[in-house]
Amino acid sequence: MFRDFGMDTISLAGPLEAKLAAMREAGFTQVMLMARDLVGHPGGWQAAVREVHASGLRVTGFQVLRDFEGLVGRLHDYKVDIARSMIEMAAALGSPVLLACSSTSVHATGDRDAIARDLRKLAMMALPFRIKVAYEGLSWGRHINDCLGAFDVVSRADCPNLGIGIDSFHSFATRTPAAALEEIDPAKIFLVQLSDFMWSEIHTVAERIETARHFRVFPGEGVHSDEVARLVHTLDRLGYEGDFSFEVFNDDYQQLPLATVAERARQSALWLADDVLKRAVPLPGTAAGRGDLAAAGGPAGPPLRPPHLNLPVQP
Repeated sequence: MFRDFGMDTISLAGPLEAKLAAMREAGFTQVMLMARDLVGHPGGWQAAVREVHASGLRVTGFQVLRDFEGLVGRLHDYKVDIARSMIEMAAALGSPVLLACSSTSVHATGDRDAIARDLRKLAMMALPFRIKVAYEGLSWGRHINDCLGAFDVVSRADCPNLGIGIDSFHSFATRTPAAALEEIDPAKIFLVQLSDFMWSEIHTVAERIETARHFRVFPGEGVHSDEVARLVHTLDRLGYEGDFSFEVFNDDYQQLPLATVAERARQSALWLADDVLKRAVPLPGTAAGRGDLAAAGGPAGPPLRPPHLNLPVQP
């Protein structure tokens, strides 16, 4: 089973309980949840929390707090109230991480010291619940739009439970090279979200947003397989020990059976674990992974290709 790769509920259609079951059947042991998974549950958000706990899946993180930093007056107070509710739900889930994205608000200041001050306040709100805050630079963020900018304000805030989240889509969209990670303390990377997409370049911010919200694919299914592999390998070399979550917004996947989509995610996880990180990953229902077989003198099998090349063609 996969220990450090997980799925995001956003990739699957249907009720929460069915999504969790599909992930578990595909061999995943963790899940990234969105607030609407809880508040949209017909039995209420506490019932959704009980379903998550009953599934046996570990919670990777909870998302997403938007447009929190850089505001003043009533807008700031309003966002603090929203953050309190998000932290309450994250704590009930037992989520170790709350994801906060960089602001896109026209009302937010670009003063990095002010941004850092607000992020420190958010982290201190989460600290009694033992929740880490991962601050992610959206590629269309108004003032912070990449991982280096995010790390800069996190460093200014200097709070133990405040770090950054890295999303491969935003890195590729802004053409941030994997080498830029050398400038970031790996202990301050609290979450990594992985995805791919089908075209080489994104020319406008509007196209960037449209692709991010509707046309992502699983790692290795798109045209950025080499970049995904380089990113993951660099993080591993630098000592990143956290989770990788597949954040794949895709309208087509919402029209497919849950097991079909979960299998695509499973192929991505196998590709990353076996071919990129060279780890032995036990398959669901087996006692050992391919690497264990090889160590025991058995056949290791051919190397995995990027996952989209292994999937059967749909009629």
